[in-house]
Parts: sequence; structure tokens; C-alpha cells
Amino acid sequence: QVQLVESGGGLVQAGGSLRLSCAASGSIFRFNAMGWYRQAPGKQRELVALITSVGNTNYADSVKGRFTISRDNAKNTVYLQMNSLKAEDTAVYYCNAAFVSTGAPKFGSWGQGTQVTVSS
Repeated sequence: QVQLVESGGGLVQAGGSLRLSCAASGSIFRFNAMGWYRQAPGKQRELVALITSVGNTNYADSVKGRFTISRDNAKNTVYLQMNSLKAEDTAVYYCNAAFVSTGAPKFGSWGQGTQVTVSS
């Protein structure tokens, strides 16, 4: 069973920081790359950051240098540290296991997501 629980979102001023967490069931987390995705109103869901099972990372150009993805394999949790937030980062953020080659999500089931709102 796919279980993904995102948390840590909120309202923050531009330039501020947030740290998101995603707790995943072990069957999802173990041996899988994990990705953070976001969906803004009226837009398609997009990959923000990806981390492989051994810690290699990849980022969307729009967040490079500002966001950092990490994982704690002992806790089956993936994190997204977001700094220097901009209004355009406003979205609902989700996590999922990810295909390394394409960044596409592996599972069709999603958690409830966590809302990030950046005021300018």
C-alpha cells in the first residue's frame, strides 16, 4: 500500500525559508529514488527535486541553488529545504518515488500534499 505523508508547508514572506518533510512507507522508500513535485493553480504538476537511493540529487532549473533535497533512510523520510523563496514557488508540494531517468512519478497514488504560499 502506498503511503505518503507530506508536512511542513505554510505561509512565508518572499526571501524566507521552509523545510518540508515526507514520510513514506518502507515499501516505497527503500531502494527508490524519491522526488518532490509541486502543482500551482492552473498548472501541471512538475518535478522540483529528486534524490536517488544513494544520495545523488537533481533539481529543476527554477530552484537550483535555493532548494536542497535530502533523505533519511532510517526514517523513510525525504526532506526539501527551501530557501530564498519566491512568489512563484507558491504551490502544493507532493512527494513520490521517482524514475531517475525521467523524473516521472512511479506511483499513481499521491498523499494530500502540503501547501506552500509565498507572499511578495
